[in-house]
Amino acid sequence: MGDQKEALKKIVTTLAVKNEEIQNFIYALKQMLLNVEANSNKVQEDLEVEFQSLFSLLDELKEGMLMKIKQDRASRIYELQNQLAACTKALESSEELLETANQTLQGADNQDFPQAAKQIKDSVTMAPAFRLSLKAKVSDNMSHLMVDFAQERRLLQALKFLPVPSAPEIDLAESLVADNCVTLVWRMPDEDSKIDHYVLEYRRTNFEGPPRLKEDQPWMVIEGIRQTEYTLSGLKFDMKYMNFRVRACNKAVAGEFSEPVTLETTAFMFRLDATTCHQNLRVEELSVEWDAMGGKVQDIKAREKDSKGRTASPVNSPARCAQSPKRMPSGRGGRDRFTAESYTVLGDTLIDGGEHYWEVRYDRDSKAFAVGVAYRSLGRFDQLGKTPASWCLHLNNWLQVSFTAKHNNKARTLDVPLPDCIGVHCDFHKGVLSFYNARTKQLLHTFKAKFSQPLLPAFMVWCGSFQVSSGLQVPSSVQCLQKRNSATSSSNASLT
Repeated sequence: MGDQKEALKKIVTTLAVKNEEIQNFIYALKQMLLNVEANSNKVQEDLEVEFQSLFSLLDELKEGMLMKIKQDRASRIYELQNQLAACTKALESSEELLETANQTLQGADNQDFPQAAKQIKDSVTMAPAFRLSLKAKVSDNMSHLMVDFAQERRLLQALKFLPVPSAPEIDLAESLVADNCVTLVWRMPDEDSKIDHYVLEYRRTNFEGPPRLKEDQPWMVIEGIRQTEYTLSGLKFDMKYMNFRVRACNKAVAGEFSEPVTLETTAFMFRLDATTCHQNLRVEELSVEWDAMGGKVQDIKAREKDSKGRTASPVNSPARCAQSPKRMPSGRGGRDRFTAESYTVLGDTLIDGGEHYWEVRYDRDSKAFAVGVAYRSLGRFDQLGKTPASWCLHLNNWLQVSFTAKHNNKARTLDVPLPDCIGVHCDFHKGVLSFYNARTKQLLHTFKAKFSQPLLPAFMVWCGSFQVSSGLQVPSSVQCLQKRNSATSSSNASLT
C-alpha cells in the first residue's frame, strides 16, 4: 500500500510539472503571437518610412534637376535675345544706309555727289553690320541635361529585405596579446556591403579551452566597431585567459556571434600580504600608506583583547586580512610581521621561475622608499637591501637625497633621473633583476644573481605612500632591452 502511494505521488508530481511546462509554453506561444503582430507592424512602419524617405529624395533630386534646366534655359534665352537685338539694330542701320546710297547714285550729276559719296563710304566702313559675328553664341541643344535611370531602375527592382549578416570568423593567427593589450582580428565568410558595424564581447576566465556556458564573469560589450579588428588596451590581466566573440550588424538586425575563442593572457598577478606588513603601514588592496599611529593603535587593541581574556596573537589582529586561496602563503614560519625600522611589506605570490613584471608609483615626498624582491625567509627586523636575502632600489629623501641600488648591505649610487613610477623585471632562471623607468623604459639598474630560493615582491616606505600595479605582462621594449644586454655586461654592474 505504501509503495503504491509513493508511486502515485511521483506520478502526480511528474504530471504537475508537465502541466506547468505546458502552461508556460502556452503563455510563451501567446506572447509570440502578440510579438508577431507588434513586430510586423513595426517593420511595416519602417518600410513606409524608408520608401517615403526614398520618395522625398527623388522629389528633391527632381526639383534640383528641373531648376538646373530652367537656369540653363534662361541663360541661353538671354544670350540669344541680346544677340538677336544687336543683329536687328545692325540690319536697320544697314537698310537706311543702303537707301541713302541708292538716292545718291540717282543724283550722280549733282555737284554735291563727291561729298555725298565720301560720307556714304565712311558710313559703310563704320556700319555695325560689318562688326557682327554671324554665329550664335549658345547652342539650342539641351541633350546634356537628359537623364537615364535605367541602372537605378534595375537596382530598385532588385531591392530586397536586408539579410541577416553571417557570423564572423575570428583569425587567431592575426590576433595578438602583448603589452597588456589584445588585438583581435576577424573576417566575414561572405562579402556583405550592408554591414553597418560590429559588436565585440569579451570576458575574463581562469578556464582553458572553449568558453563555458556558465561563467562568473559577465561579458563586456564594445559596440560601433567599423573595422574588422579592434585593440583592447590598458588591461590588467588578473585572470589567466580571456574569451572573445564578435557579431556583425546591419541597419536592421544583428547576426549570430562568431565561434568564441579563448586567448591566454599570461601576466604576473599578486596582491600585498597584509599579514607581513609593519604595523605603521596601512595596506588597502595594492596601496600602502605610512601611518605614524599604526603601532600605538595595535598596542591599544592588543591590550583590549588581553583585558577581555583573548589572545593577542597577530593571527587574530584586525589588521590581518583573509588571504585568497589561490595565493601561496608567504611562509614566514609563523613569525610576526616586520617590526622596528623594517617598514616592509611583501607580495603574496612566489616567484620560482619564468619572467615577471610589475610597477610601483610612489609619493615623491616620501622620506624613504624601496622596491625590489626578497626571499620569504627575510627576517622581521631585516631592512631591504641590507641582507643577502633581498635586492632593491632605495630612495632616501631625508636630509639629503640619494638614489641607490642595494644588496647585502652594499649600495651603489645611481646617476639617473628619479622616475615617479618604477618597473621591475625579474627573470628567475637567468638570475636577472632589472629596474626601469616605467614611463620611458630607461634601464635604471640590473642585479645579476643566482637565486637559490623563491622570491617575493618587496616594498618599504617611511613617511609616505605607494601604489602597486600587478597583472602586467613584460613589456615588449623591456624584453628587447633584456635580449640586447644579455650578451654583454651591463654598465650597471651587479652588486655582490
